[in-house]
Amino acid sequence: MCEEKSLLQEIEEVNIAMGLISLGARMQVLESETSLSRRRLLRLYKELRGCPPPKGMLPFSEDWFMSWEQNIHSSMFYNIYLYLQKTEQGRSIEMLMKTYRLYLEQCCLRTDEKPVLGLTRAWTLLRFIDCGIISRKACNVCKGGFVVTTEFIKNPFTCSLCSPPSRAFKKSQVRTSGFRNPFAAPVAAAALA
Repeated sequence: MCEEKSLLQEIEEVNIAMGLISLGARMQVLESETSLSRRRLLRLYKELRGCPPPKGMLPFSEDWFMSWEQNIHSSMFYNIYLYLQKTEQGRSIEMLMKTYRLYLEQCCLRTDEKPVLGLTRAWTLLRFIDCGIISRKACNVCKGGFVVTTEFIKNPFTCSLCSPPSRAFKKSQVRTSGFRNPFAAPVAAAALA
């Protein structure tokens, strides 16, 4: 009976590793989140991707999450994550994968479009939040929840949806008339009229 359970656990670990690899996880994420050996993870990565995993250090700057576009995407991801934490149960890594898939559905309308927030950065964001490097704060204007570094937590914060930088308009050819911040608190129908 013990062998059967360990075999089932190993199958579950392989499935998690396969899911992470398919979503673009780096080796450091796989090693941290599964109990599989590095050798097995490398072999699995090569089988699924057809090439060895990229080498190098993981991104470690919390400032990346504060740039206007990255902040919007990181905040969208984290708000989805918080919602799933309240409504569903499961391992944190399974919650991360489910959240990331939902994030991809919302931000990448075309299949060839590369997401702003990669899975490894999303994983790093959650680790930064767990250790207090990054927190969540409401925008002073729209009251939506956004990720911020600790230096912004005590000061008034206006999100880049309410006060977009000029380069945001150059990058996006989307018209902003009638635009509503997706992170804003719900507004009564009478207030919109």
